[in-house]
Amino acid sequence: MASMRDIKRRRASIQSTGQITKAMKLVSTVKLQRAKQNAEKVRTYFTCMYETVQSLLLKSANVRSVFIQGNDSAEKAVILVTSNRGLAGGYNSNVVKLVQAMEDLKGAGLYAAGKKGKDALLKRGYSLKEDFSDCMESPVYADAQAIGKTVLSAFEQGRIGELWIAYTAFKGTMTHVPTLIKLLPVNPELDRNGERSSLEMFAPDGEKTDAQTVPMNFEPPVSEALPMLIPKYITSMIYGALMEAHASENAARMQAMDNATSNAEEMIDELGLQYNRARQGSITQELTEIIAGAEAIA
Repeated sequence: MASMRDIKRRRASIQSTGQITKAMKLVSTVKLQRAKQNAEKVRTYFTCMYETVQSLLLKSANVRSVFIQGNDSAEKAVILVTSNRGLAGGYNSNVVKLVQAMEDLKGAGLYAAGKKGKDALLKRGYSLKEDFSDCMESPVYADAQAIGKTVLSAFEQGRIGELWIAYTAFKGTMTHVPTLIKLLPVNPELDRNGERSSLEMFAPDGEKTDAQTVPMNFEPPVSEALPMLIPKYITSMIYGALMEAHASENAARMQAMDNATSNAEEMIDELGLQYNRARQGSITQELTEIIAGAEAIA
C-alpha cells in the first residue's frame, strides 16, 4: 500500500489537474456558443450553394470547362480542416482516419488548416502544399477566400487535378461527423455522400421531370459565368467547412474536458478512501506498538 505522503501528493496533483480541465471546459463552453451560432447562420447558405451549383451543372451537361472535366494527369489535393491544439478527444484523429481510408487520396497534397491533422498526415507520406493553420484560431470569411484563391490557382494551372475538403460537420453538441467532399472537378451526378444525386425537378403541372431535360440559359455565356460562379462556390464551401469544424472542435473539447473533470473527481474520492485506510492503519500500528511496549515494561 502506498504511504500517506504519496497518496497526499497524488491527490493534490489530481486536484490541480481537475481545476485546469474544469477551466478549459468553461472556456470551450463559452467559445462553443459563439461558434455554434456562426455555424448555424452559415449552414443554409453553405448547403444551398452546393445544391445550386450541382443543379446548374446537372442541367448543363454539355458544358466544357476545366472545373467540370478536371485533369486526370495531375495529383489530387485535400483541404484538411482540423485544430491547432489537442485535448479534444477523437476530433482530429477521426478526420485523419477518414482521409487515410480513401485509397484514391493516398499521398495527396495537403492544404492544411490545422496543425494536428497536418502533422499526422505528413508522417504518413502526404505532401504539404500550403499551411493555413493560423486561421483556425478564429476563422473568418477572408481566410476562406485566401484558401480558395490558392487552390483555384493551382487547379487552373494544372498542378492539381482533383480537390477535396475534409472537415468535421457539426450536428449537435454531442454529435460531430467527419466529412469528405469532392469540390473539383464538380461532378453533377454525385451528391455530397458520393452517391447518385437525388435532385429532382418538378414541371409546372407538378409532375417530376428529368432534370437534364430542363433548359438552362446563361447570361453572360457559360464560358464567362462559370469562372465567376466557381470561385464563389469554392469560397462558400470552404467557409462553411471552417465554421462547422470550429464549432465541432469546441464541442469536442468541452466534452473531453467534462469527462476528464469527472474522472479526476472520481480519482480524488478513491484516493480519499485510500488515505483514510492508510491513516487508520498507521494509528492502529502505533497503538499496537504502545500496548506491546507497556506489556514488556510490566
